[in-house]
Amino acid sequence: MLAGFTAGLLLISISELGDKTFLIAAIMAMRHSRRWVFIGSIAALATMTVLSVLMGQVAGLLPETYVRWAEILLFLGFGIKLLADSRFMSDKLNKEEECEAIEAVEKLEATLHRPNGFAIITQTFGLTMVAEWGDRTQFATIALAAANHPLGVTAGAVLGHAICSMIAVVCGRMICGRLSERKITAIGGGLFLLFAVISLARWFT
Repeated sequence: MLAGFTAGLLLISISELGDKTFLIAAIMAMRHSRRWVFIGSIAALATMTVLSVLMGQVAGLLPETYVRWAEILLFLGFGIKLLADSRFMSDKLNKEEECEAIEAVEKLEATLHRPNGFAIITQTFGLTMVAEWGDRTQFATIALAAANHPLGVTAGAVLGHAICSMIAVVCGRMICGRLSERKITAIGGGLFLLFAVISLARWFT
């Protein structure tokens, strides 16, 4: 259980910094109450984590050999791709993702006439769910849950999301100006490769 918790916490807290869901929370927090934005963001990310863990448990019903190799290859593939991508990235955050996040927020806000607490929560929840669906961290969570204790992975991943969401709503804009997309992507790639090695080593012990 501790292994799943640690893996989920490290993977999410590093990979989610500066990504689209982080930017959405930061942008929303600049326009609305931070409390409601945080509630909507963490509710969506916790929901996605639980769904991903459930999918991982279903995948875990397959023969163990298939599950182990799928986990190793998934982490290996993500790690190599992220390290390769980081070579061509700038030291600033992805402007395209930032523009997409701003556009998504403004498009949905145009439909709100009186953004009360409930409206802000549901708006943040919906935007975050859409942004997180199909993200690499979702597939990573599925892989972790297939080979590790589901409660440990869930607790670690939700805590990682909570940490990132809190950073985003409290000082997201200031942090965004200092985050390096290249460094975050490279660290994330190295972390995926580390998990691939750990999974491989654990298989032979």
